[in-house]
Amino acid sequence: MTRRTIAAVACAMVAGLIALDLAAVRPNPYDAPALLALGSGAAPVGGFCGAPASVPGS
Repeated sequence: MTRRTIAAVACAMVAGLIALDLAAVRPNPYDAPALLALGSGAAPVGGFCGAPASVPGS
């Protein structure tokens, strides 16, 4: 295989992944969380892999 073939296959796979993602859920920019919410009063959401796991009942 040549570089051109591998590049074409990689681009096709990326395009397929994007198409699959768009077909699953249509993006809604009004439902997205704020990129920067410094001082907005919005509660922080999301996960942090280094945070200790919370155990219910303890």
